Amino acid sequence: MTNLGKILSLEMGKIVSEGLGEVQEFIDICDMAVGMSRTISGKIIPSERPEHMMMEQWSPLGIVGVITAFNFPVAVCGWNAALALICGDLIVWKPAPTACMVSIALAKIMCGVLEKNGWKNVMTVACGEADIGNALVVDERVPLISFTGSTKVGRHVSAEVHRRFGKTILELGGNNASIVMPDCNLDMAFAGSVFGAVGTCGQRCTSLRRLFIHESIYDSFVARLVKAYPGFNDRMGDPMDENTLLGPLHSKMGLDGYLNGIEEIKKQGGKILYGGARVEGRDGNYVLPTIAEINHDADIVKHEIFGPVLYVFKFSTLEEVIGWNNEVPQGLSSSLYTKDMQNLFKWLGPNGSDCGIVNCNIGTSGAEIGGAFGGEKETGGGREAGSDAWKQYMRRSTCTINYGNELPLA
Repeated sequence: MTNLGKILSLEMGKIVSEGLGEVQEFIDICDMAVGMSRTISGKIIPSERPEHMMMEQWSPLGIVGVITAFNFPVAVCGWNAALALICGDLIVWKPAPTACMVSIALAKIMCGVLEKNGWKNVMTVACGEADIGNALVVDERVPLISFTGSTKVGRHVSAEVHRRFGKTILELGGNNASIVMPDCNLDMAFAGSVFGAVGTCGQRCTSLRRLFIHESIYDSFVARLVKAYPGFNDRMGDPMDENTLLGPLHSKMGLDGYLNGIEEIKKQGGKILYGGARVEGRDGNYVLPTIAEINHDADIVKHEIFGPVLYVFKFSTLEEVIGWNNEVPQGLSSSLYTKDMQNLFKWLGPNGSDCGIVNCNIGTSGAEIGGAFGGEKETGGGREAGSDAWKQYMRRSTCTINYGNELPLA
């Protein structure tokens, strides 16, 4: 576990504690899937015809194509592979081209365990560039493609797979928001906001991008954020060092996206309260975690910057800010900090958050594997990990059995 976590941190750039935590998440979902394998079942459905019964039968799809991103190369493979395997499927895994080292190491471990238990050739890892992924996407022998990545590429994957009437699990853009009400535990909201925005250098699909703060506490809360952010400068550096809290962005592409995003914020009337620059004098893709004020409906706010950029906004009413939470094209994770039960149930209700993950008094970042993980709108609608996500890896048959001597019509 330790060596795999360190390889992950070395290659991806997340701090080593997060690398080890990601490996633990893979272990945890394997444990969950083993238990779940004993509970996969279909319904028994009452028949309207006498001496008939109906039931659902679930069968493996066959081959599942799994295409993962650089930021969680181990965990997202686990979410898919553990469930697909207990459903009886074979797996072809195409990892991100910049995360091949940890992917090959993980595949060797997985295949070794499977072969020791009598299962050979049930999983293949195919490293390479986009042509490898596209070959999976267009292959009619692969009935399901699970894709984690950008909304832009996700549109292409969805169009090509559904053109051949295949199935998709899409985990795309985030653009997640937290709402801070004046009645909440402010220390909790502060800690959750900082971790959500800065953790993994803002490179989680659940990272906090938009922070809505009630007008009565806005100035003091923002001042507290601006005061805290410089503290990361002293704990920034080598992700393999256990004292490091903030590593680099994963790639030059990520750095360019961050810098271009900062320029767009300024062009669209935004104000940088802290950060907004590359770290000078340090080799690598290191950037300052950034806090920016801008209009909630600015165009740049609707397009996720995959880095440690946090927008702060002032709001007056919960109804108003729920609308602002929902106005972006993405719909992955969201959170509300409050102690008021009316606020809570407005947030959870049909006119509340339109995201796939809706939290209260915890941040947007991260999720437990026991629940189905995924989002709505441009996030793709896919679900992975717990709950009934296993159903996506199987085909369902509705079976009707006549055990009588008559042939009544339905």
